[in-house]
Amino acid sequence: MGTIDGEIPAVWFFITSVGFIILSVIQYKKFGKSIETIFLSIMAILFAISYLILIFRQ
Repeated sequence: MGTIDGEIPAVWFFITSVGFIILSVIQYKKFGKSIETIFLSIMAILFAISYLILIFRQ
């Protein structure tokens, strides 16, 4: 089992982003455009951007 050494692996940001995307789609299908759907979509975008920053950071 590997150690994290105080650093969050980038793959966790990707997994979380995909999770937020799935949750926002389910929320949108059930309740339409609501504040919760917008919040989940914003969280998905923020985590996706964070993932891309961690991947392309040199």
